Amino acid sequence: MEGAHVKESSQHSIDDLNVRSKEVFRLLVESYLDTGDPVGSRTLTRSLSENISAATIRNVMNDLEFLGLLNAPHVSAGRIPTESGLRLFVDGLLEVGDINTQERKEIDASLDHTNDMASVLDKAGTMLSGLTQGASVVMAPKSEAPIKHIEFVSLAPDRALVVLVTEDGNVENRMFNPPLGQTPSSMREAANFLNSIVFGHTISDLRNVVDRHVEKHQKDLDILSQQMIKDGVAVWAKDQGSEARLIVRGRSNLLDDGQSDEDMERIKSLFDDLEQKKDISQFLDLAEQGDGVKIFIGSENKLFSLSGSSLVVSPYMNADRKVIGAVGVIGPKRLNYGRVVPIVDYTAQLIGRLLRT
Repeated sequence: MEGAHVKESSQHSIDDLNVRSKEVFRLLVESYLDTGDPVGSRTLTRSLSENISAATIRNVMNDLEFLGLLNAPHVSAGRIPTESGLRLFVDGLLEVGDINTQERKEIDASLDHTNDMASVLDKAGTMLSGLTQGASVVMAPKSEAPIKHIEFVSLAPDRALVVLVTEDGNVENRMFNPPLGQTPSSMREAANFLNSIVFGHTISDLRNVVDRHVEKHQKDLDILSQQMIKDGVAVWAKDQGSEARLIVRGRSNLLDDGQSDEDMERIKSLFDDLEQKKDISQFLDLAEQGDGVKIFIGSENKLFSLSGSSLVVSPYMNADRKVIGAVGVIGPKRLNYGRVVPIVDYTAQLIGRLLRT
């Protein structure tokens, strides 16, 4: 499948297993991913290609458990794969095909007739959570559109807004504390000065451009206007690190999946962290570590380790082939990886194409 890349490092290689162990392991993991239940030897005897006894299968399962690939929850006679086992399965046995025709049509339809990128990304998040029954995460790129206009709006003697309009029509504002004694005249002078120097520059350039020009034209600006400019621009500079927007959809899909109270609290904590943008840069870092789709299982990534969740994530790129955002699906460790991987991959590629049109 074009663009998909799911290989990660693993403690074991699938080649370490003989043919019988490999088949028992594959069938057990597939059954677990399908049902979420521990898998016993009798269940496997009905699926194996060769006719072998339940006792022989139990011996194979014991060997796999010794390798750290399986474990037995509680007193159950069945086994479930460990995180290492799931990683081995994903690396060596997971069959990832192309996205099916119906799912492709649903994705195309949900993102069609959308005029602006913010709407595309919002709809992508809703579509991914609905299609996969997981929680979706979409990292929207920080705005790099050139600035068209800046103005200041007084709200109270000690509160004001700095409003920024970009050439792509996006309007954002930030509240800040203006200098004491500010007047409509000083606010207009500050806005006029800013508009004369920042037009055509991006938000990333704002701080450097303003600092350079304020120093150069210090004599032409009164003290209040200078302070208004510095305070207003500082709000944007301070917020620059969290300029990227993280869209999370479908939380309820993970909060209603038969987890224990402890698991529920961990998942809620994960969403709180995402909502507060803790380690938000990490999310994009995950996608930038390689081309195509990446799979992270449980504790393999610290952002998701406490919740015991898995993440399937893929970057999307702009016209310059630069990674500017990412889309992903969070689900339980027994996620249907074979189905989710092509959905995430296709969605990321489609968003990239829409960005380039």
